Amino acid sequence: MADRVSHLQDVLEAPDGPHIGALFDFDGTIIAGYSATAMLWEKIKRREMTAEELVETANVMAQYSMGSMGFSGLMSAASKFMKGVTEDSYFEFGEELYEKHIARKVYPESRELIEAHIAKGHTVAIVSSATIYQIEPTARDLNIEHVLCSQYEVENGEFTGNIIRPLCFGEGKVIAAERLAKEHKLDLSKSYFYSDSDDDLELLERVGKPRPLNPNGKLTEISKERGWPLQKFDSRGQGKPVDYLRTIYATGSLVTSFVAGLPIWALTGSQREATNFSTGLFGDIATALTGVELDITGEENLWVNRPCIFVFNHQSKADVMIMAKLVRKDVGGIAKKEVKDTPIIGKVMEMAGTVFVDRADGRNAIKAMEPLVDAIKIDGKSICIAPEGTRTLSPKVGPFKKGAFHLAMQAGVPMVPIVIHNAGDVAPKNEFVMRPATVKVDILPPVDTSKWKKSTLDAHVAEVRGMFLEALGQEDEEPVHAPVKTKAAPVKTASKRTSTAKTVGRGKSKAKAVPKKVASAAKKVGSTRKPTVGKTATAAKATPRPAARKTAPKSATRKPVVKKPSVKKATAGGTSARKPAPKKTPAKKPTKTKK
Repeated sequence: MADRVSHLQDVLEAPDGPHIGALFDFDGTIIAGYSATAMLWEKIKRREMTAEELVETANVMAQYSMGSMGFSGLMSAASKFMKGVTEDSYFEFGEELYEKHIARKVYPESRELIEAHIAKGHTVAIVSSATIYQIEPTARDLNIEHVLCSQYEVENGEFTGNIIRPLCFGEGKVIAAERLAKEHKLDLSKSYFYSDSDDDLELLERVGKPRPLNPNGKLTEISKERGWPLQKFDSRGQGKPVDYLRTIYATGSLVTSFVAGLPIWALTGSQREATNFSTGLFGDIATALTGVELDITGEENLWVNRPCIFVFNHQSKADVMIMAKLVRKDVGGIAKKEVKDTPIIGKVMEMAGTVFVDRADGRNAIKAMEPLVDAIKIDGKSICIAPEGTRTLSPKVGPFKKGAFHLAMQAGVPMVPIVIHNAGDVAPKNEFVMRPATVKVDILPPVDTSKWKKSTLDAHVAEVRGMFLEALGQEDEEPVHAPVKTKAAPVKTASKRTSTAKTVGRGKSKAKAVPKKVASAAKKVGSTRKPTVGKTATAAKATPRPAARKTAPKSATRKPVVKKPSVKKATAGGTSARKPAPKKTPAKKPTKTKK
């Protein structure tokens, strides 16, 4: 059966080489749902759309959905709303949407597919009718070097109210893909295209390996008729009722496990034995309820040198139950102070020996951990700490804080790295529901800290973090946004633009240690601003309306996240390299700019 064919297995068996393209649609293919919907709802939530604007937007969307308006008409109608709005504000809004909504929508299976193509040396690109503002952060996260997308016209840093034709939709996607193939010598007859919609039928027919992914009803029928292998993912998007029940019961099992240990405390007088019993029980019950199985390597390292400092990379709220199942007994932990205010759960965690710290106050956070030194030296307890300090948006390891390393030196105990590969499959950051998954965990050998000194602490932090990177197969990067080539559908003309679009340009970033697959800068440009690889709302389906205010974004006065790369004038094809600006809501620029 075609629908039983594994897309991933097909890639693993494919030949290597950059002449093979791996083209991905965005909405519904890489992410669950539509990025435009997230943007629209966010603007409504912020009350940045007037009643008149909402009615007008709903009318345009209704016409499009009923077929009385084409995609070009939808984009044209949306672009008129944006006239006079600064492009920077949309990049900023896209970054915020990524962190709040989009990152958790990325299918882990699609991420795995993309990684497999990259490992094969294939030329990977996103080909989407959405705009760069929607796509950029996701492309950056996935190390996708090329983005081909639709574009709004930009002059002097502001939207003109026009679109650049042809849009990257239907036949426009074929034109964009053929241009990419010409520039990078791709053999489209040996290339892949993944899409969820029959709107992409032209490009699916153009490539040699059409791969319907999460296909809609019409594309499912077409795929079965033509024998195209198709696959559907259910790891993201709207959860099933059973998933919500699993999540609620698993979370509540922290309390019930603590209650189950009370008789031990009452009969033996040992709070420690009761806590040990409750910790292991919670890990077992919570993982069983959520359907989480652990594939563990190096499990013996959990016990060879206790007490110790267990450090783990923090991807998901599922990490708590995973760590409880692993370490089981004689352990304390550290959590952000906000957890302490959680009814019942906060108290239970406090009684179990958790220390709550203010992550924003590094000095006081270290001081707050001082009682843990006694817990280690006197009580023989091990301590669990996530040195990143907070959950990451993706499996990529974030910067490490030094608290765990100070604690290890003060207590004179070894550090045991626990590398969690894919807890985000269970529940990514900002996602409530937890889903069944097999989580791979590597327990690395204990790291001797007896000769560590404060003067060499930075080197020790880098060494331990390097162990995580190696185990996860990640390259060391600065905590910055790496530049990525982006593209848009090719255009014929565009006022005040240098030339028709080719490879959406980005200047070369000055950031250090940019991943090899993302480092090369494009030669041609598409917008007046330098984008970081990311995502934006699907202009095709519900382009967001700019805020009613005409105030200029304040981002110009705020410190940028990364060093400023070279900027090129907008061309009609894509966007130029940029550093991510602070997260802001789209806002129109005033006639007179206030300093």
